[in-house]
Amino acid sequence: MKKVMLVTGASRGIGAATARLAAERGYAVCVNFRARDDEARRLVGEIAHRGGEAIAVAGYVGREDDVLRLFAEVDSRLGRLTALVNNAGILEAQMRVEDMPAARIDRILRTNVLGAFLCCREAVRRMARDRGGAGGAIVNVSSAASRLGAPGEYVDYAASKGAIDTLTIGLAQEVGPQGIRVNAVRPAFIYTDIHASGGEPGRVDRVKAGVPLRRGGTAEEVARAILWLASDESSYTSGTLVDVAGGR
Repeated sequence: MKKVMLVTGASRGIGAATARLAAERGYAVCVNFRARDDEARRLVGEIAHRGGEAIAVAGYVGREDDVLRLFAEVDSRLGRLTALVNNAGILEAQMRVEDMPAARIDRILRTNVLGAFLCCREAVRRMARDRGGAGGAIVNVSSAASRLGAPGEYVDYAASKGAIDTLTIGLAQEVGPQGIRVNAVRPAFIYTDIHASGGEPGRVDRVKAGVPLRRGGTAEEVARAILWLASDESSYTSGTLVDVAGGR
């Protein structure tokens, strides 16, 4: 059976690393992006150059029409989905809760929570056995912030990832009988561009002394955990939250 994976927010960072590794392991990959067209298409070209199959599809996961179009593109161009990686996520400038405007909180929750729910819904509709599917795997990208709280920096982001943890546990129980496994990775202190969005590009270097392994992690290290959860090697693993946070 052909393996087809959709990775949301895949133009850079953990998403891009996951798409590359998935293609190396035989998946046809949909690289979803919201705004970074050049980076997404460069990644697709790189995968094709190495003999893999990939497409780039624009779409904002926080908008239902975009999500419907995104999954329809996967259906028509790659075939029936077998794996979803819910990676798209945002954070904003470091700020205390007492100073957060409602519009900011809405943006965070719309992308990080509503987007994940919509993508999970569409994936289940394609994977569920009672809908003609053959099962599959969903891997949600949460964050260790869901249990650490990110005080003084971005509690809104941490709260959104707490919702992802709960979604993972609940959905895994709901769709397990349909042959669908649902798990999450919880990265932290990873060298990606997301820290610049929070106003501190060098954040990992500032905090790494407090990480038991005394270093930051790489997007590739997170991608390997994601691919394990998506693969048959984790065939009896569901509803699990895997921390990729250097022991913190």
